Amino acid sequence: MRRKSVVSAKDGGFGPHPAGIPGENGRVPSADAATEKFDAIAVELYALAPERFTAERNARAASERDLTGRLKALRKPTVAAWAVNLLAREGQLGEALDLAAALREAQDDLDAAELARLSRQRRALVAALATQAVDLARERGVAVSAAAREDVLKTVNAAVMDAAAAAAVMTARLTRPLEASGFEPVDVSDAVGGSLPGVPAAPPPNRDELAERRARKAAERAAREAERAAGEATRELGAIEAKLAKARERSDLLQERIEGLRADLQRLEADAQKAEHETERLDAERAEAASRAHAATKQAEAARAALESH
Repeated sequence: MRRKSVVSAKDGGFGPHPAGIPGENGRVPSADAATEKFDAIAVELYALAPERFTAERNARAASERDLTGRLKALRKPTVAAWAVNLLAREGQLGEALDLAAALREAQDDLDAAELARLSRQRRALVAALATQAVDLARERGVAVSAAAREDVLKTVNAAVMDAAAAAAVMTARLTRPLEASGFEPVDVSDAVGGSLPGVPAAPPPNRDELAERRARKAAERAAREAERAAGEATRELGAIEAKLAKARERSDLLQERIEGLRADLQRLEADAQKAEHETERLDAERAEAASRAHAATKQAEAARAALESH
């Protein structure tokens, strides 16, 4: 989040250093020296905590006789605007403005999926920057209310959605919060203390370049879809192979059990056959024993009768 980069003119239509903010190689030159001086003083004043602004503004107005009227006209920033100015001064809005360029490209390419992804990223980034602005303000002894935090969030979001709003925010001289509503341009009138940098209209994308970019994105989507399908097929194959291995293992166990039961059945059938033979033998012996017993009984009865006759 602690990035120092900002969007270039080709990305969003405004330069990396608005009037009055020092660049890496010195102050950015201005066509109007008085306006440049005025904006530089305004940047210094809007860097002060809001409660110090009025007194310091009046003091500078008194000392800068050639700018007295213009300096006195500078309005005290709201807490929300001042907190967003802190983000701009700290170089924390570069990622947001990079995202704005990506959103514009996705809109040009009519890439709904990329727009949806970038929109989710925008919401997360805007929320993180709003929290960072509150923290920066707290570090400087200024409390930001819940309502002011909501204004910070709306302002950062407006900077992502609208090039004019981004140019206003990057001056670090906001006096009031901004808000993007639908597709209407963000109202930046009276939102900046000092001059507002112009926002040249971005040239329309070259038809050939646009067609090539769309074709590339379509190819990227097709490649992602193919990779996703391949991944799903690989996972499905792995799941089926795991099930197959378990089925084979169970089949082998059942086959072993069947073979064991067959062996047991063969033993039982042999035992049954032996028992049947034994039963037949014993039946025959019983019949013979019964015949002998019957004959013996007859003989005993005859003997007893003979004994009784004597």
